[in-house]
Amino acid sequence: MDKENLTLLTDFYELTMMQGYFKNDSNDTVIFDVFYRTNPSGSGYAICAGLDQVIDYIKNIHFSNEDIEYLRSLRMFEEDFLTYLSGFRFTGDIYGVPEGTVIFPMEPLIKVIAPIMEAQLVETAILNIINHQSLIATKASRVCYAAKGDTVMEFGLRRAQGPDAGTYGARAAVIGGCIGTSNVLAAKAFDIPALGTHAHSWIMSFEDELTAFREYADLYPGNATLLVDTYDTLRSGVPNAIKVFSELREAGKMPKKYGIRLDSGDLAYLSKKARKMLDAAGFPEASIVASSDLDEYLIDSLKTQGAAIDSWGVGTNLITSKDCPAFGGVYKLAAIKKDGKYIPKIKLSENPWKITNPGNKTIYRIYEKESGKVKADLIAMADEKYSEENPLKIFDPLATWKKTYLKAGTYTLREILVPVFKAGTCVYTSPSVMEIREYCRKELDTLWDETRRLVNPHDVYVDLSNELYQLKNQLLDNINGNNQI
Repeated sequence: MDKENLTLLTDFYELTMMQGYFKNDSNDTVIFDVFYRTNPSGSGYAICAGLDQVIDYIKNIHFSNEDIEYLRSLRMFEEDFLTYLSGFRFTGDIYGVPEGTVIFPMEPLIKVIAPIMEAQLVETAILNIINHQSLIATKASRVCYAAKGDTVMEFGLRRAQGPDAGTYGARAAVIGGCIGTSNVLAAKAFDIPALGTHAHSWIMSFEDELTAFREYADLYPGNATLLVDTYDTLRSGVPNAIKVFSELREAGKMPKKYGIRLDSGDLAYLSKKARKMLDAAGFPEASIVASSDLDEYLIDSLKTQGAAIDSWGVGTNLITSKDCPAFGGVYKLAAIKKDGKYIPKIKLSENPWKITNPGNKTIYRIYEKESGKVKADLIAMADEKYSEENPLKIFDPLATWKKTYLKAGTYTLREILVPVFKAGTCVYTSPSVMEIREYCRKELDTLWDETRRLVNPHDVYVDLSNELYQLKNQLLDNINGNNQI
């Protein structure tokens, strides 16, 4: 994708707050955390995606002359502040969870450490990017899990909420496990496979279905997948596809890949009937591709019914995450630097799980050494150090009586927040999308099956270190003590 100047992709109040900080000569360094509170689509996990676009955004952030003129025309901003904006660049630090990483609620996915005017400006765009791509990557991982090893193709561009959602959504879907996309722009921009066959209109543009199949197979000898449900799937479409395959075989022109696609009707019944017909005609290698408003639940049901489908084209329900159209990531202040020391900040709520975690934090992922599976995540203060050679006690921060004791040598640790920007300079190199996809596959393999199941999954515990827990409770006690009636 061509790099865009997304500097004005921000909520208006970010700019009004920036001017307020500017006028009050208040530009202390702060820490903001990006996190989410609930896994989307009833999942037991989520997939982090979008970091590469965040990097592009931060690298290219600047106010053009046209931007300054537009802001001046609003008659809300004073000239000294506009002069400041004209020379704006990001000078802070950013830490992030690498794309394709399995993530859980409440842990910081992005940590921004910067002067408050800079940190405030970048809030909206970071949330926009991370929320969308993490949502679609998570949905794709669920769809691919339901497919149980069958290939899944992203086919949703025409139903996406606009060109950007379709293109970056395709990127995220491949990260989540799809083998490629029908979106040619996304395929070109992110070097991912472009996939597709033909539409019903191709069949209808010829005098008959058989001629349409013959012409398509002749034109694309490397991959002849024929759409068989334009007229009558079992009486016309599949028999005509078999006739074309037979002609190709007799002529010694058998395609490397060939098969049929079903786009309507009872996919379980039709696929099983079609499979028998193809096998009886001597084409057991012919693939059967299915599309038609699929999602993880329908695919799981079709698999349970023994549908003879090898590959799935998933569109609307994937690219829009139809059952859960928003990820819910938030951006909250965690600390302000005063006199060289970070002062932790906390946001209260009537809902305990909405109370934020204060201070400068990091995340440790704890794995069971024997299986390599995720045991829990531990949110700790950034300067805390842990050793696998020591025993570790973790506990539920809301139900503190729930404790787990890990013996030394029975677990491994990995810190999953990594430096992305230091003093405004990018220090992180993003892998290719296909490399991220492979990394994501390995990440998903670290989850227990109980966490990956589609309905009522087992939750992975996200615990707080004792130091962070004590800090949080101290701040709560201080606030409650100052609010006595």
